[in-house]
This record gives sequence, C-alpha cells and structure tokens, in this order.
Amino acid sequence: MSLIAGTIMNLRVAREVSPYGYFLTDGEAEVLMHYTEIVGKRPKIDNSYDVFLFFDSEDRIAATMKTPLIQLGQVARLAVADIHPRIGAFLEMGLGRQLLLPLSEQPELKELRPKRGDEVHVILAHDKIGRLVAKTAFEEELAELAFHAPSSWHNTWVEGWVTKTLKIGSFVMVDGGVLGFGAYGFIPADDRTRLLRLGERVKARVTFVREDGRVNLSMNQRKEVGRLEDSDRILAFIKERPNGSMPYSDDTQADIIKQKFGISKGAFKRALGKLMREGLVTQDGNWTKLTEQAASSENKDHETNQAQPGSPE
Repeated sequence: MSLIAGTIMNLRVAREVSPYGYFLTDGEAEVLMHYTEIVGKRPKIDNSYDVFLFFDSEDRIAATMKTPLIQLGQVARLAVADIHPRIGAFLEMGLGRQLLLPLSEQPELKELRPKRGDEVHVILAHDKIGRLVAKTAFEEELAELAFHAPSSWHNTWVEGWVTKTLKIGSFVMVDGGVLGFGAYGFIPADDRTRLLRLGERVKARVTFVREDGRVNLSMNQRKEVGRLEDSDRILAFIKERPNGSMPYSDDTQADIIKQKFGISKGAFKRALGKLMREGLVTQDGNWTKLTEQAASSENKDHETNQAQPGSPE
C-alpha cells in the first residue's frame, strides 16, 4: 500500500510526537497528522482512523481528519476564495486550505475567467510533480453526472453555473440534481445578453428540452414579452436623444446593436417593428426618429410635468 495525496485512507496511529502530532502508518510508510488536523477527541495509539492525505505548505505529505469537499479523480463544484493574476484561482476545498486552479485551466480572455465568489466545476488531480491541483471539468465528465431535464421545464426560468464559455455560446450546469449536479444546458451566443465567465451564476429560460435530457437556454424573455420590454427601452432611449432620433436602424450591424442595447439584431428589428406599427417611430436611411405624433405626445407630457401643483402663482 502507498500513501496517495488526495485520497481518504484508513491508517493506524503508530505514535505521538509532541509538539507536532501523531504519526500514522499503513504498515510501510508513515505520515504526520498535526494536532490542528484532529477532529473530535484525540486519537489513541494503535487505533485506526479514516484520514485525508494532502501536501502541507512545505510539500510534505500530511494527514487530516477534516472532510474534504473533493477527492482525487472526483468532480465537485468549488467556490473561488481568492485570485492571483499570475498563478490562477484558489478554490475552497473544505480543509482550511485552498486548491489551485491554474491559469492554464482557465479561458485565455481575462474577462471570461472566474472571479471571487464564483463556483467552478473541477476535477482533483495531480500535477506533473505530484502535487494536488484542480482541473476544469468539461462536458465529457459532467454529462455522466447530469440528470435528464423533465419536459415540464420548457419555458420556465432556471439557474445554474457556467461550466464553459465559447464564442458560439456558454455551457451551463442547471440546478435541480443531487450532490451539486443538475441538467446540462447550452446558451447560444445570440441568446446571451452578455459574455459569461467560467463559474458565473446565471439565470436563463429553457427554450427547448432535448430528447437526450439536455436543455437549450436563453437569457432573453419570450419574444412577445421581450418585444414589449425592448420596444419600451428603445423608445425611452430615442426620447432622450437630441431631436428625438438615433443613428441605429434595421441596417445597423448586429454587433453594434448587441453592444449598444444588449439584444440581438432580430430582437431589435422586432421591437422597432412594434414601434413603427404603433406610429411612434419612423426610419430614414440609417436613422430612426420619433414621429410627429410621438414627439407631440412627449412635449405634452413634459408640459404637464412642468405644471404639476406647487405654490400658487
């Protein structure tokens, strides 16, 4: 038998050495369990205990009676406790010490990397020299732990944690399962209102429940609801502009629309269509502006607000 960091082993107490702690053995090798790593009553010589093996601050293998949140080869969702810009993210693993998620396991773009408080799905592994390290868990590991989403989820709002984010969209582990896992989902780029970080908490609507139990997601409202909200926001934007006009129209590029209003070009065109049908805006080349009817209504509202009751003249 060998002592393997990252695993829970049943070891016998060989002896106590003050002021350090107890030396435990598997019959061949020994490992120190410091007094600070004891949980409950002090162990007794020759009794055996389940302990977790890890590397201490001097890279020596050590033992603890504390229960870790993850073991070697396992997948778990761990919270980001701290960030080092040149090394990576440090994850809380339940032992009063932290586990490194190296930069090499994170997205290249800095804005897509996890922040303090985010929670990342990782696998506990050994690095090239045998130290414990976190590796990002991806689809092949998470799919086996996910459950099939029920058809009743369709058009409901759910929450989950981003497990991977790409140009084409973001993968999400949606709440609803046991032991910290849930249903596997995907938010296409056009259905994101913004870029999403690895480990970020996100709320989205289930647009489709697939036969394999995965779900397609959107951060946008249903079209009829979204069209109303988008049109109200765009109308308010135009009203605040000089001369009641804006340099955006059906011909504006999609990336500009996304950057300015946080919606897809399709959603933008639907909202503009609603406003035009209601006679509130009109388009002139690349410009969209208030109609005389809408401008007149806006002026009347402004005059009414100015004339609200106050002290009599």
